[in-house]
Amino acid sequence: MGFMKKHINLGKRGLATGVMAAGLLLVSGVSQAMPVVVSNGLNDGEGSFRAALESGAREIVVATSDEIMITETLVYEGERPIAIYGAGQTVKAMDDFTLLEVSNGASLTVVGLTFEGPGGFDINSQSTAESPGKGIFVDVRDDQTGRVQLTLRNVTVRGVANHGVHVSDCNLADDCGSGGGGAGEGSAAAIGVEFTNVIIDDVGNGKFDADGLRVDERGVGNILFVADGSTFVGVGADGVELDEGQEGEVIARVTNSTFDGNGLYCDPDQLGDELETFLAGEDDEGEFEESEEVIADLLPGPVTGSSDDRCFEYAVDTFGSGFVAAYEYAIDVDDAFDIDEAGPGSLRSRVINVSIVGNFDEGVDFDEEDAGDIKLVAANAIATDNTDDGFKLSEEGEGSVQTVFVGVTAEDNGGKGFVFEEADAGNINALVSMSETDGNDDGDVGIEVVQEDAGSGRLVLRDTTVNESEVGEDFPVAGVEADGVTVSEQ
Repeated sequence: MGFMKKHINLGKRGLATGVMAAGLLLVSGVSQAMPVVVSNGLNDGEGSFRAALESGAREIVVATSDEIMITETLVYEGERPIAIYGAGQTVKAMDDFTLLEVSNGASLTVVGLTFEGPGGFDINSQSTAESPGKGIFVDVRDDQTGRVQLTLRNVTVRGVANHGVHVSDCNLADDCGSGGGGAGEGSAAAIGVEFTNVIIDDVGNGKFDADGLRVDERGVGNILFVADGSTFVGVGADGVELDEGQEGEVIARVTNSTFDGNGLYCDPDQLGDELETFLAGEDDEGEFEESEEVIADLLPGPVTGSSDDRCFEYAVDTFGSGFVAAYEYAIDVDDAFDIDEAGPGSLRSRVINVSIVGNFDEGVDFDEEDAGDIKLVAANAIATDNTDDGFKLSEEGEGSVQTVFVGVTAEDNGGKGFVFEEADAGNINALVSMSETDGNDDGDVGIEVVQEDAGSGRLVLRDTTVNESEVGEDFPVAGVEADGVTVSEQ
């Protein structure tokens, strides 16, 4: 689509430019101390990256042309902000561990570096490390206030088993869990993440539920995420997952970026065969009458003995009597861009000039629980060939779905092109203008809009083409399924 800016490798000339840039910062009065210079690619010792981080410096300039080979995690233990300026060099590890860790919640800026793990991970070659390696990890202190800021510019992260970039404000660390139901508590600090010309490539393929960018916020603070000119490709779980689990908002703006082929760790081709073997001829879903008196112990139960049992979702619904009403198995593949906001607070986002292609679950999957709205403006964006819905917005609680789509295309997605859902007392107010859906849901449904309870709903289609063809009582416009919502064409 031509959205990506070229990733910059400055070479020797760039080294001088990087040092000059740091010098200009000094002259301008931004910093009162000289930066520490990384002068070699050694794991430790004088002139090494590790020694620079341990020096207490506020600024580090990487001025070696050597590849920086490390044998254990680079750790910055300070609480003051730190900025690291490179010029296209690579920090590389041949073993499975986190490459750069900020252990006490300091704000971090990194410019012009690549962080590369050993690579080669997938569900058949999982990480064997006790703590699978991440690319960049910022751990927020439990007592932190204010704002923790992570800024990456011209940075690449690839080949790590776990999250490519992880900011954690959760006292349970990697056991925090994901989604609105995630556990744990956090600090009062807000979290800001800014990506400019960042590439996240082939990360998260060594363990279950490892994302390209993961932000866990379990306190009262907000998440603020800005990405421009960035790429998230080949991630094992979600390309980007932002989880705000308590009081606080999620504010996201993504422009000129690409999400491609994410969510494949739980490979449905392989695991589908393994599920069939486990079921040994039983169906992967079923429904029963209460009079059949089916008990859960008679069902196959949760999957065991697979490549990774966590990849299987197993749900059982029962009648009031306790007898089984229905059961279902599903493979837990992941999305391109996933935001979960729970507790008081809204989810506000802009998605502009973004390509979302070939991801293994939804393209955009935004969920808001409790009191708070979903507000999304999407323009000049495309979602195509994703396994499930192209764009899905779901609000549950006392909040509304308010969205404007302009020049948005959803094509050949396994689910619907656009889905707008609201449960409980909130409203839906959606405008889709100069947009198109085609070939979604096997050619049946391009847009689904549902208001399930006491609220109202309105969908306006302006100069928009819906090429799907299903018609019926719930289809005021061919290919547009509506429940509790008024649909009008202009």
